[in-house]
Amino acid sequence: MNRSFAVAILTLIWGVIGCTETEQPLSFRSVSVSSELQTALAYPVFLEDPQTAVTYRQAGLEARQQGDFAAAISTLKTAVALAPRAVSGYVLLGWTQHLAAQRNEAIGTLRQALEHDSEHVPALNALGIAYLVNGDLEPAIATHTQAKTLQADNEIAYYNLSLAYQRLPDIPAAVDHAARATELEPYNPHPWVALALAHWSHQDAAAAQSAYQEALRLDARYFDANHLEHLARAGFSSDQIQRVDEIRTQF
Repeated sequence: MNRSFAVAILTLIWGVIGCTETEQPLSFRSVSVSSELQTALAYPVFLEDPQTAVTYRQAGLEARQQGDFAAAISTLKTAVALAPRAVSGYVLLGWTQHLAAQRNEAIGTLRQALEHDSEHVPALNALGIAYLVNGDLEPAIATHTQAKTLQADNEIAYYNLSLAYQRLPDIPAAVDHAARATELEPYNPHPWVALALAHWSHQDAAAAQSAYQEALRLDARYFDANHLEHLARAGFSSDQIQRVDEIRTQF
């Protein structure tokens, strides 16, 4: 190739790309990426398959109902990968991890759900319970307080706040929240047991017995000490269950 022709071509290319000898290379630190683009890069749309994710969610739920938590969690993780923008998928996975006693994993998953929708009440309820059972009282209270603020008739939030405040302890707050939970869901014995516990902690034996009597009316199994063990799955700590047993022996 003629040398002068080659030089002309290179000069033309240099001019087209708009570079000069004095220009500096672009620093990656000077490039800002929008949150929308970050999300798109993290969750490429072409990899998503929401319809198949529904199938995996159903299969994961069935495995959980059969007590196969390992299979349930694995399947639900696949569902989340296929539909990473579906908050319900994270909630289902996080709650399953919670039921499998994978507390830290559950908390992490449920936080992810809230990154997608910070006001998703089921995610807040589930995260608050995971915090409570894990003994993280301050985050549990903050999370459930947000949940009840977003949904005034959120019995779950009031009930769990009562248990958290009783452990803190802030007994007047425990009584108030348990009482509200019984108003919102009067046919559920759990709030009545929580109210009995709160009154008992407030040295009000008569009020505690009255609330526990209502729980007995709804479910006579609360006469049986062995039945109280299931309260651990309802958010009660071992110390709280022992106190409930003290109330039970009054009958």
